[in-house]
Amino acid sequence: MRRLPDLSAKRESESEEPSPSPLGGQVLTALNYDLFPDIEPRPRGALRTTGTFPSQMLEALLEEGAISASKPFAEKQIQPSSFDLRLGPVAYRVQASFLPVGRMKVEGKLQKLVMDEIDLTRAALFEKGCVYLVPLLEQLRLPRDVYGKANPRSTTGRLDIFTRLITDYGMEFDRVIPGYTGKLYAEIVPRTFGVILQEGIRLNQLRLIRGRHRQGDPTLSRLNEEEPLVYNDEGLPEKPTIEGGLRLSIDLKGRRGADVVGYKAKKHAPAIDFKKVDYYDPLEFWDPVHASRIANGLVLNPGDFYIFASKERVSVPPHFAAELVPFDAAIGEFRIHYAGFFDPGFGYGGDTVKGAAAVLEVRSHDIPFLVDDGQMVGRLVFEPLIEKPDRIYGEKLGSSYQSQSLALSKQFRRGEAVMTG
Repeated sequence: MRRLPDLSAKRESESEEPSPSPLGGQVLTALNYDLFPDIEPRPRGALRTTGTFPSQMLEALLEEGAISASKPFAEKQIQPSSFDLRLGPVAYRVQASFLPVGRMKVEGKLQKLVMDEIDLTRAALFEKGCVYLVPLLEQLRLPRDVYGKANPRSTTGRLDIFTRLITDYGMEFDRVIPGYTGKLYAEIVPRTFGVILQEGIRLNQLRLIRGRHRQGDPTLSRLNEEEPLVYNDEGLPEKPTIEGGLRLSIDLKGRRGADVVGYKAKKHAPAIDFKKVDYYDPLEFWDPVHASRIANGLVLNPGDFYIFASKERVSVPPHFAAELVPFDAAIGEFRIHYAGFFDPGFGYGGDTVKGAAAVLEVRSHDIPFLVDDGQMVGRLVFEPLIEKPDRIYGEKLGSSYQSQSLALSKQFRRGEAVMTG
């Protein structure tokens, strides 16, 4: 593992003094310019100091003690631009979801809400519709100019396990304030299926960021000229629709003649053991949605959980990551993604990989909502990395969903007729 690079070098026009970091004397500076400003492009070769931390910088933070754990950290936890968080040995069933706002720590508020304590050193059932809080194995001691954002992992979202990160004194879910020192907790609410979990299971992931990180539309347009962001089914670049991010639309017609375009979860299905891979018959848990049976659009019923895919095959270049905005009232009363983070290299692979569909985890809010084929359902927002990561999402990393189209989580058997349409 290497140490964090010295980022104290600055352009001549900058006057801000570097701020010291607790990481072994390394200097970490929050500079006041963005990676790719939309008004004035960053000079080629300029030092990159803001953005999301790549894998090698996460490893350096681990080595320096800014990321620590009560049990040895596994190499597979480090992803191209994030690291996976693991469940600890105990879970608490609680009366309600909460945030420890003000000066209160999570443990202080937890004591007033605990209904049951669960031993996770062995497999345990998390019941559908119940709220659980699990202290994680990882802890943080971040530099004062570094903050964090968390997302459920892809498999977590596709099983409709509502998972959010909580920190001490936290004002928001899935956010870690700059310079945070303390424990991490996962709030877990199985929405559709009961799920069997155990210590060490990874349900969510955290990325660390310095400075502004999201890119505007002009930057995305320039990026698309250098690296196509969208491909069609024939592997040819398509013109993207860029407005408030990269627009994504829903596929209700199917690819290459496939009739199955989605899945609707069954309301009364067995519990799922999260550790079992390629194990369950999908027909026990899902009803296929057939394109041939959709005449005038599809009505999403409140309370039902669906899996669909985007029409666009997205490519995320290695020096960027992307996040799918989960809910936008301007385009409909539904949520389209619970695990909306796309690692660098997703759908990217030169001559071998020409984009991958974004799998959409869809749940309508309160009222029935009609969707049509090709209707815009979300926006993909890109964020730059400080450096190109030393590992890229894909087969070499053992990534489960590279080159995907419509796909259920990895717990379900592949190759079934229902899966291919």
